[in-house]
Amino acid sequence: MELFRRSAFHAHFFHLLLSLLFFSLQVFAQSYTLPYTYFVNCGSATNAVDDAGRMFIGDLIATDTFRFTSQNSRELSHLNDSVRVFNQPAFYEFDIEQDAVHIVRLHFSPSNFLADLSAALFDVSASEFFLLKNVNAINTIGNGSATIKEFFVRLSTGKFRIIFIPKSSSIAFVNAIEVFPTPPNFFESESQQIISDGRNGGAPNVVLPFLISHTIYRLNVGGDVISINGDKLWRKWEQDDAYLLNPSFAKNSNPYPSTPDYENPTDDYFAPDLVYRTAKELNINSSSSLNFFNITWSFPLRKKTLHLVRVHFYDFIAITSDGFLVFNLYIGNSFSKEIGSHVSERNGFPYPFHYDFPVDSGENGLINVSVGPLGHNESGQPTAFLNGVEIMEVMDEGSKDPDINESFGEKNKKKIVGVLVGLSVGGLCLVCILGCGIWFGLKCRKKRSDEASQTHTHTQWTPLSRFGGGSTQSRFTERTTSSSPIPDLNLGLKFSLAEIKTATNHFNKKFLVGEGGFGKVYRGVMRNGTKVAVKRSQPGAGQGISEFEREITILSRIRHRHLVSFIGYCDEGLEMILVYEFLEKGTLREHLYNSNLPPLPWKKRLEICIGAARGLHYLHKGSAGGIIHRDVKSTNILLDENLVAKVSDFGLSRAGPLDETHVSTDIKGTFGYLDPEYFRTQQLTEKSDVYSFGVLLLEVLCARPALNPTLPREQINLAEWGLRCKKMELLEEIIDPKLEGQIDPNSLRKYSDTIEKCLQDDAANRPTMADVLWDLEYALQLQQSAHPRMPHEDSETIPNDASSAAIRRFPSIGPSMLRDDPDMSQDLDTHLTATEVFSQIKADYGR
Repeated sequence: MELFRRSAFHAHFFHLLLSLLFFSLQVFAQSYTLPYTYFVNCGSATNAVDDAGRMFIGDLIATDTFRFTSQNSRELSHLNDSVRVFNQPAFYEFDIEQDAVHIVRLHFSPSNFLADLSAALFDVSASEFFLLKNVNAINTIGNGSATIKEFFVRLSTGKFRIIFIPKSSSIAFVNAIEVFPTPPNFFESESQQIISDGRNGGAPNVVLPFLISHTIYRLNVGGDVISINGDKLWRKWEQDDAYLLNPSFAKNSNPYPSTPDYENPTDDYFAPDLVYRTAKELNINSSSSLNFFNITWSFPLRKKTLHLVRVHFYDFIAITSDGFLVFNLYIGNSFSKEIGSHVSERNGFPYPFHYDFPVDSGENGLINVSVGPLGHNESGQPTAFLNGVEIMEVMDEGSKDPDINESFGEKNKKKIVGVLVGLSVGGLCLVCILGCGIWFGLKCRKKRSDEASQTHTHTQWTPLSRFGGGSTQSRFTERTTSSSPIPDLNLGLKFSLAEIKTATNHFNKKFLVGEGGFGKVYRGVMRNGTKVAVKRSQPGAGQGISEFEREITILSRIRHRHLVSFIGYCDEGLEMILVYEFLEKGTLREHLYNSNLPPLPWKKRLEICIGAARGLHYLHKGSAGGIIHRDVKSTNILLDENLVAKVSDFGLSRAGPLDETHVSTDIKGTFGYLDPEYFRTQQLTEKSDVYSFGVLLLEVLCARPALNPTLPREQINLAEWGLRCKKMELLEEIIDPKLEGQIDPNSLRKYSDTIEKCLQDDAANRPTMADVLWDLEYALQLQQSAHPRMPHEDSETIPNDASSAAIRRFPSIGPSMLRDDPDMSQDLDTHLTATEVFSQIKADYGR
């Protein structure tokens, strides 16, 4: 009995020991995590979160380590809401592990930004190689859409630079950057090179991994698209069907219900579970000649270029059948390899595995990957399968950039030596002319300041010396506590910072009502009880001193019922704050799209458009004289408690010519509303505002954004789609359904004709804002008219028997508009007061 107990104890102990060992192996297999990651939200002082829940740190608030930390509590935004723009070579630098392969991803999303990013042309380099050459938002990135470029980079040093190099006088940009190491042994040490078209037969082995490779294809064979949420390395896997040459020969296997049993701790990083749980296998019923067909995928690639082809296998078919599968893998015309299941010695079950093959794409620029049966298998099934395939283009010597080191190293050293010699030789001369130089500089300083207030160029960023502790220089540092941005500004409009903080409860988040290109907007109450909107500049938000000065200059000159009233400003230390009247009903955009607000009836929409047109006409022709707004859109039309429209946000406005000539200037505005002629020629006129207003009129009618990338290609741009529908007499089909039965046909015809005239491609064919206002007033008259009008009647065919009283209700055209419009005449000479109220600015996108 005692012997039995001891044996039972020993058996139990041995079983427990094996269980603990197995458990420890499981824990070990699941214990690997990436040692560090760099996720960078470029051009922003706030953090951003992507679809996978990763936090991208704003590069303006980067710390010395710049590592991802879940404890970071800074304010969050959406990824790609900001952009970093360079007009000269600049770089990001990262501290990384030596002798490791890193994944580098560059995010480009040029839409919805003020700068003309579609005109960017630049190169991107790393490790002395070009990652990308001649990057263009349309040709390279893809018609302005969001794009991610992925690279695998083998690094031998402890620092890594990504360099952005604008071409000529163009710019470079980037929205976000990812840098992190791959798990150990992510690539094999070497492999045999394959010539896909069989030109030279076999080829010698090559060393892996390559210095730099660029991901071209990544397919989940036999399964659905896998988003970055389902991959431990945040990769997206596409479906494979589009690349099949013989779809009838293949079928999708039934998805394997269980998680694969990986052999090594890092194997689940090679591909996600979903890749290994689905596959394409031979469709045995498709042919009786089973030994004479394969499943083939064909991939178009750059000709005569080396690529790394990675194929993934997991024999889950054998798990549910007798025996393991053996079949052939074919690459190109000359290479084949017998594939058999990899079986674990630990439990006897198959586990996922992959192979890497360097493949030359050959003369025809194609790589074909096939699987086919041997004709016999241990299971008795003549079949074959594939779970996943990845193809990466190898960056060869032709991609090398010989000038990188010189540009950022030796060249600078030579310059430094030359400067030192020059200073030594010319020291005495410098002392002699120093006094003259200082005098001349002081004399020109005011002139340069005045010119700067009239010039708005691309946002300029200095190179980051390192991505950790370095900081980007800012024009904010040029300002002092006592300085005022404009020497001739009425300082009676200036508030102290203490007053602003009191009004906003120290910029309490509960008072935050919106955010735009200049910064955040808070509601507040001044000491005299006046409700105000406080727009506080945020370093790095996009615009800065130039926008601040421009708004003060313009707003202090204008006063009109349909323009937002300017109350004052604050200019202390690094703070730049604008104070406006507060408008209770928010933006026009909110009322068009917010389902929680009552829908605007057609008559009210017409009245709002008329009010906005009056404000713009006053800017163009009023006492302020020749001001072009340059950013007319639904988020810049604000509504008071009576839904009276007021034009806002003059940070991009320019003083235009008083005649019919143009102003040559860089392109600024919002995509979707931009005048195409201004976009092509950079020649700004009042007619540019007219085009933007035409888009706004169409937006009011249809209640859909100026740009909607989720729609079919032909419908993305509202202006183009609206004109096409009007030409095909289908405009009624795209009108806001909430307006059904409200619009008089004659009013709609007049309104749509006005839109068509505003959206003419040639600015000379567009009406003035006075003409637009006249037409809108007439459309309102048609809507309100008690007697029916014939469809052919318009503003040029008023019946002869029309009463003079009715005609006098229409505003006059031309300069007399200033006299006939009572709203305008009463505001021409009114001085600024501090008793007005301002709107919640809730712009969806920063300018």
